[in-house]
Amino acid sequence: MAWRGQLSKNIKELRILLCQSSPSSSSTRVFVEKNYKNLKTSNPKLPILIRECSGIEPQLWARYDMGVEKGIRLEGLSEAQISRALEDLVKAGEALKA
Repeated sequence: MAWRGQLSKNIKELRILLCQSSPSSSSTRVFVEKNYKNLKTSNPKLPILIRECSGIEPQLWARYDMGVEKGIRLEGLSEAQISRALEDLVKAGEALKA
């Protein structure tokens, strides 16, 4: 899980979009509840935006240097799969720098 400390080095902003009540966003809500504090503590200057909207499909977006953005749909993913998706976004940011 060392990649969690690398978030702010590879990503300029992290956005999580989810619905407050829909079943499709349930694992995303659990992920946020369990991981937000640790992610923010490890990356205090990184903007981590949680956007809630009724009926929205859960998504994870990362903004990199030069305004480049990548997003992943989270519907149907477990909490562990969401964590892997975030890790993939961090690694993508590292690849963009190379």
